[in-house]
Amino acid sequence: MLIQTELAPASSTEQTRAQLAAVLAWYASLSPATLARVAEFYQPQARFKDPFNEVVGHAGIEAIFQHMFATTEGPRFIIGEQLVDGRQAFVTWVFEFSLKGQLYAVTGSSHLVFGADGLLRLHRDYWDAAEELLQKLPVVGAPIRWLRRQFKLPAHPSY
Repeated sequence: MLIQTELAPASSTEQTRAQLAAVLAWYASLSPATLARVAEFYQPQARFKDPFNEVVGHAGIEAIFQHMFATTEGPRFIIGEQLVDGRQAFVTWVFEFSLKGQLYAVTGSSHLVFGADGLLRLHRDYWDAAEELLQKLPVVGAPIRWLRRQFKLPAHPSY
C-alpha cells in the first residue's frame, strides 16, 4: 500500500487513473514520431530520473528518449502492474530492445507524481542497471557477474 502524503486527497485517485492511462498508452506506443507529445504529459519543469539520467523539463525528457531511439533497435515498453493513490502512481514494466543484434529485456518500475494540473511533475524509474543490463554485456559483464557471485548466499538445501 502506498502511503498517502501531502500530494492529494484520495478523491483524486480516479482522476489520476485516467491521466495514468493516457501516459501509459503513450509509452506503450512511443516512437520517434510521438516524442513531441512530451508536453501533453509532463509539466514544463518536470523531473525525470533513472539509473543513468537526471533531467528537468521537456527538452531533457525528450532528449533521453531521442537517445534511446538512436542507440537501440526496436525499443518498446510493456506495461505491467499499476498502483494509484491520490496523485501518485507506481507502475511496473519491461523495456525490450536490441543492441547490436542482441535482444535485451530490462524489468523495472516507475514512481509517477501528477500535479494538480494532471501533468507529471516527477517521473522516477527504478531498475537494477547491473543485473538487468551491465552484467549481460560481453566485456563489462564478466567482472560484474564475478562480483555478484562473491556476495551471493551459497545454495543451502533448507532455503
